[in-house]
Amino acid sequence: MYIYVDSFHCFKILKDMVTFFSLFTIYPFILPFLSLTVILYLSYVIVVQLQQRPRDVAGPPTYPIIGCLIPFYKNRYRLLDWYTHLLSKSPTQTIVIDRLGARRTIVTANPYNVEYMLKTNFDNFPKGKPFNEILGDFLGNGIFDVDGEMWYKQRKMVSHEFTARSLRDYVVNALKEEVENKLLPILELMEAENRAFNFQDLLRRLAFDVVCKVSLGFDPCCINESLSFSPLLDAFERASQISAQRGAAPIFFVWKVKRWLNIGSEKQLKLAIDQIHSSINDIIRERKIKIKDENQKETNKDLLSRMILAENFDEEEVRDMVISFIMAGRDTTSAAMTWFFYLLSLHPEIENELVSKELRFIETETLTKYEILKEMNFLKSCLCETMRLYPPVAWDSKHAISDDILPDGTRIKAGNRVTYFPYGMGRMENLWGKDRFEFKPRRWMEESGEEGTEQISILYKFPVFQAGPRVCLGKELAFIQMKYVVASILKRFQIRPACSDPPVFLPLLTAHMAGGFKVFVHKNKYN
Repeated sequence: MYIYVDSFHCFKILKDMVTFFSLFTIYPFILPFLSLTVILYLSYVIVVQLQQRPRDVAGPPTYPIIGCLIPFYKNRYRLLDWYTHLLSKSPTQTIVIDRLGARRTIVTANPYNVEYMLKTNFDNFPKGKPFNEILGDFLGNGIFDVDGEMWYKQRKMVSHEFTARSLRDYVVNALKEEVENKLLPILELMEAENRAFNFQDLLRRLAFDVVCKVSLGFDPCCINESLSFSPLLDAFERASQISAQRGAAPIFFVWKVKRWLNIGSEKQLKLAIDQIHSSINDIIRERKIKIKDENQKETNKDLLSRMILAENFDEEEVRDMVISFIMAGRDTTSAAMTWFFYLLSLHPEIENELVSKELRFIETETLTKYEILKEMNFLKSCLCETMRLYPPVAWDSKHAISDDILPDGTRIKAGNRVTYFPYGMGRMENLWGKDRFEFKPRRWMEESGEEGTEQISILYKFPVFQAGPRVCLGKELAFIQMKYVVASILKRFQIRPACSDPPVFLPLLTAHMAGGFKVFVHKNKYN
């Protein structure tokens, strides 16, 4: 067998390694220690690869010691499509990624494997220490970054709050205030001036304002006519981006050394996290004073006040939980809505059907009623179809506690990363048919049971909200927010791209449209 190694990408890897090792001219004292570490690590890699890599496992070309580092590095800017291609060629829709500098990773688009991970054998597939290493500096001990008893404790408290009607009403009222007083006037201004603007940025600002109101009872006022710079929003974006880059790094110890030396991107991450912690700690302390001084019933509407009143968590736990809530609600809904409006612009016949048959006759005043929002079934189908093609979270990983075997026969070793892959799942022919690349919201009417309720099978071939014990508690609130915002816009306006270039789907902690979404706003014919 001949082994072909792309010389260009070998050169790129060597160039990055030279840049990394040049650090030792500045910090020579760490070189002996690191050299010994690398030798021991390479020895360990060889032994593990010989033990773990069955000959019949699907995946990219894999070589001794370096594993699939070369093809991984070559495809590092198109991992989503590369993984999707490999999965589509795999008989089980599962592949194994072995590469130098990273733990063995199993990537799957098989719904039976997803169900096994997220539900059947849930306890064997926690987030795990490797996940916490990457996101722990940012998310701390918040609900999205912890396992075991700490997770159960937070989940129990949060699940009670998220099912409360009072929180749902609070969310709708916050949406009404932000959309009617801020979003729609800005769109009116952009339409009147015929000005192109970044619609993705506007939606992200809206989502950030709403989630801060709901989580903190605090309005950062990011959405305004000038769309001025917001230090807190910028800190969240920088922390999110750099944390995501940790997970995508071809060689993981590079970012760890940079963190230890407090240089480069890791220094920027620390500064962003310090700013986030400082801002939220100030809000927590002010809220505690307010709760003591005022009637508790008037101050317990937002999640922060509810957690303080519950008295089950210390200040650091409350801070970390709030950061998790903000991260969950900040980019996910705005990303889904950005791609939704892009897809509608490509399919005006679907937009016309949605507006003329479902939204046109709904009075604006009734949008605040939960029952009205819940009945928008075609709008929900359009949103689900959008997230099938462009999921806000492109992949999610767990780490096996003990050896296991997935339903498709893939063997898992303790410590392996097991990743389910919503982006690839939305592109599997065996799951969605030959028209899997097409935007067809009607397919969701066929996937629904009585009264629009989801069949159990759809949870595991469309796991954008996870499933099982860790299913997203904010799922219904997310749909409420998206339906309210989309309906409010489409009843008045059409959103059209400012250029014809196809956008690029960029996965970070949450995916977004690379470079933003430049649009023009036009009044629709029903307005």
